[in-house]
Amino acid sequence: MTARTAPLRLAVLASGRGSNLQAILDAIEQDRLHAQVVGVFSDKPNANALRLAHERAIPAQYVDPLAYADRSAFDTALFARVDECEPDLIVCAGFMRILSPAVVEAHAGRMINIHPSLLPRHKGLRTHRQALASGDSEHGASVHLVTAELDGGPVLAQARICIDSDDTEESLAARVLRVEHPLLIACLNEWQRGYFRYAAPQLLYRERVLECPLDYEYDSDSPLAPF
Repeated sequence: MTARTAPLRLAVLASGRGSNLQAILDAIEQDRLHAQVVGVFSDKPNANALRLAHERAIPAQYVDPLAYADRSAFDTALFARVDECEPDLIVCAGFMRILSPAVVEAHAGRMINIHPSLLPRHKGLRTHRQALASGDSEHGASVHLVTAELDGGPVLAQARICIDSDDTEESLAARVLRVEHPLLIACLNEWQRGYFRYAAPQLLYRERVLECPLDYEYDSDSPLAPF
């Protein structure tokens, strides 16, 4: 386990509003996360994540998928730009594209994703609808390593909420978002401390195999409490 003294260099991939990027930037600016966002990348020209980056003079790039012959060519071009930033960790924060196996393998153990469900339940899209349709009693968010399997990589940690009888997709989405942001920041803090390490195919936490995801207990009075 190697302690890191330098800020964790983050490259963030986002397709939309950038709420997770905003949470990262807020945590950095408030000295709750020892990190630096060194690049923001999007497949959408009007993604709010790009605006957030531009406002802070963070290098930000839109890469047009339609400019490339296929998904593999786009991914190769995108990650060539990502790699130029020399990130320690790549964060997929609402990046709504399935990545090709070649780029995933090239960045194995250095790329995480935040997903709005308690994986392995409800992979893919419309997770809140899936949770309600399944009659689940709880829901939440997961931070996991990105692998070639969609939402199938080892899970670092999860945050849970109870599903109420009157919950809708919209109310669930709002409540999951409230735990999703601190969960992501907590995981990034643990990563910066050197606590997570990928020894394929296993994920280690404090040099022990992580047999099951860490539980993140969200406390409204102390939303960034350690694991």
